[in-house]
Amino acid sequence: MNKREFLKAAGLGGLALNGWSACAKGTTGAHASSHFTNTYDLSKKVHKQTFNMTGYAAPKIDTVKIAYLGLGNRGYGAIQRMVNIANTDIRAIADVVPEKLDRAKKFFDKTRHKPEVYTGSDEAWKKAVDRDDIDLVYICTPWYLHAPMALYAMEKGKHVAVEIPAALTLEECWSLVETSERTKKHCMMLENCCYGFFELLTLNMARQKYFGEVLHVEGAYIHDLFDSLFDQSKRYDLWRLRANLRNANLYPMHGLGPISQVLDINRGDQYDYLVSMSSNDFMLKPRADKLAASDPHYKEFGGKSYRGNMNTTTIRTKKGKTLMVQHDVTSPRPYSRIHLVSGTEGVAQQYPLPGRVAKGHEWLKEEEFKALEKQYEPPIVKRIGELAKKVGGHGGMDFLMDWRMIDCLRNGLPLEMDVYDAAAWSATIPLSEWSIANRSNSIDFPDFTGGSWKSNKPVDISMSTGGNTEIVIVG
Repeated sequence: MNKREFLKAAGLGGLALNGWSACAKGTTGAHASSHFTNTYDLSKKVHKQTFNMTGYAAPKIDTVKIAYLGLGNRGYGAIQRMVNIANTDIRAIADVVPEKLDRAKKFFDKTRHKPEVYTGSDEAWKKAVDRDDIDLVYICTPWYLHAPMALYAMEKGKHVAVEIPAALTLEECWSLVETSERTKKHCMMLENCCYGFFELLTLNMARQKYFGEVLHVEGAYIHDLFDSLFDQSKRYDLWRLRANLRNANLYPMHGLGPISQVLDINRGDQYDYLVSMSSNDFMLKPRADKLAASDPHYKEFGGKSYRGNMNTTTIRTKKGKTLMVQHDVTSPRPYSRIHLVSGTEGVAQQYPLPGRVAKGHEWLKEEEFKALEKQYEPPIVKRIGELAKKVGGHGGMDFLMDWRMIDCLRNGLPLEMDVYDAAAWSATIPLSEWSIANRSNSIDFPDFTGGSWKSNKPVDISMSTGGNTEIVIVG
């Protein structure tokens, strides 16, 4: 299925096609002008909400029947986690790479799940989504497929869980919002870091005003992926190297999601405008040019411009609070998501590890911090924290995310991350791209909620309802 057919099937219009072309090929040369114009114009779009998906409780689903699209690194890990959750039934899996499906089938042979396999063409995934017995489509494909697949699935009456980012352009962000509202189907971006143990702890502390009024937060995705970007065995069609042809904050969500929840973004506060700056690229182009000169598989990547090593993006909210989000996946540095929460009465920071808290000029001593951890331990961690660590997925946070999503669907509860979060967090990519290309000028954030952020209630982390979905450890 080519890009134009994907867009047509997903219901995206002409503007989206321009954006798709730009994100697939890199916003350079002739593509940049029209793409940036679309970004700026769509940042000003006024949205009239047809249905508020924040706080929406869809009808209960006793056993959640799931189709998985993409069985690569994230997809294979996702099925390994999901089989440990009772009242789930994985009925379909789809991928274009037979070896990935063979690995998944061998895994399922040891479980109660017996999914149908869909492969053989680029359109095979649609047959999995078209099934009448699917409640949830779980998308783990390369980035550029996320929005088209999510849109198609919602149009077919399915809830969607989509890996990050949910969208690459503002056109796609708006389409996700409008489609979710019209179909009343959830579109949850799988931001697992919102379920990190320290992130959940600081969110609970912020809710209980431990930090006073939170005024500034920071997050990041600093992860040395340099060699893997060029590894054809790990990156199907080198899709992630292609993504780096865009000079933008390409992967803000891991840092941005948790700190946005601390500030109640879309639920009491709203992003106002963004400013972004990138360094030059000191590593990607030299490596791409060197490989292109000696290996025909890399020829198309030679002579291109790539995003800068380090991007720093700052956002100001309607209530005058600030966020800083960084991105660097090429420099040889230790992994960091930063995660800093700063308020009028205290501060918390993780990375460098371990997490720390202070009420003044000195970090609390270890025994004092341990007492705070116990005092402010989030309900979800009390409920299944130790089991989540056993199942795994980035220390257990992936499993916490999956379990709570299924628990909400089964109990008819609002999801803790909705389509407005998916759109706003993903919109940082095209907005930062525009700002960088325009000498780091500011650009407005769209209000995807249509003004409902003023009255939307914060994410419920009390687990006062639900929490009854059982866990059965497999293996």
